[in-house]
Amino acid sequence: MSVLPQIDGREALAELSRFRTAFYGCLSARADAFFEVTDALLCTDGPTRTPVELSLLAEHQRGYGSLYGALNHGRLDTVALRDLLVSLSMPRFGNRIVLAVEVYSWLCSDAACSPEWLFCHVHGRSRKAAQIIPGWPYSFVVALAPGRTSWTQVLDVGRLGPADDAADVTVGQLRAVVQRLIAAGQWQRGDRDVLVVMDAGYDVMRLAWVLRDLPGELVGRLRSDRVLRLPKLPRVYDPEGGRLPRHGKEFSLARPESWPDPAVVTVNDTARYGKAEARAWDRLHPRLQQRSAWIDHDNELPVIEGTLIRLNVDHLPRGPRRSAGLAVVLSDRRQPGRRQAVEQGAGQELPQSATDGQPDWRVNLEPGRWPSGLW
Repeated sequence: MSVLPQIDGREALAELSRFRTAFYGCLSARADAFFEVTDALLCTDGPTRTPVELSLLAEHQRGYGSLYGALNHGRLDTVALRDLLVSLSMPRFGNRIVLAVEVYSWLCSDAACSPEWLFCHVHGRSRKAAQIIPGWPYSFVVALAPGRTSWTQVLDVGRLGPADDAADVTVGQLRAVVQRLIAAGQWQRGDRDVLVVMDAGYDVMRLAWVLRDLPGELVGRLRSDRVLRLPKLPRVYDPEGGRLPRHGKEFSLARPESWPDPAVVTVNDTARYGKAEARAWDRLHPRLQQRSAWIDHDNELPVIEGTLIRLNVDHLPRGPRRSAGLAVVLSDRRQPGRRQAVEQGAGQELPQSATDGQPDWRVNLEPGRWPSGLW
């Protein structure tokens, strides 16, 4: 277990001791052997190729027979473990919890006869180096820490099976994690909404609609070929009548000539990225179709509005010195039903935050921050 860097040494050791005691309480059958196997797995210097290698470490003080007994017959209460993880000290950006979701694959090309075995797409160092390798995909929900660090606090993980839909699994994980955060007192009334960060592989608009009853906002990266719609124009009297339009003009990320003037433009000079420019457009939305994920939607398809922020930098920290662009969308906090609380026991109305009704345009591009920080 890793503890937060802002906690002093004595408090860190005390929290680590409490965590180890509580983790031991999550174990039922073969608890002692299971606990030593966990210690050995965390303290090994390199990758473990066979389970018996763990029995040779100093942390594992039992024979190799108890190791296989723990792996075969040990029991872990996963519900209690998930509740324990959200009760620990939570990293925050100021006073805000920032979560991230991602799917990582445990590659195992030699496990052709293993159960629920899938083909996993693996990115290479170039576009032509991508590969399809057998393995098991896992969906993670983690809490991000401020600053330039690769350490995250894992809150939930689940393996995707052959019949699972990654979007549905992500929705269930995020809903359960936020509910556990509320139950543990990590998020309370009046706190800033939980921010959820995701990559372009997720449909951030659909997830924002499905999770609109949670106290959270979603930020997702968009593909460079996405086409959105501007807000519809105000109603103008037409003597010929006709149906009122639900969408405005097209906003194509690949065609800059389709972009109207941005609502806000900010420019910063950074040491790692050079000149960084952020432009933002409010109330953009996709034009949904009655197919794919929306094929079972009974009522009229919704208009899911959000804030589009496009970031341009002179160059990336590594690689050729060329301009780089990034488009992210921030789910709008003014969605219908957006303020219905999800709490255990009662669904009460959440208080309106100080920025409700106004988009939050703050974009931090200072050195040492991720260039698309929106908190």
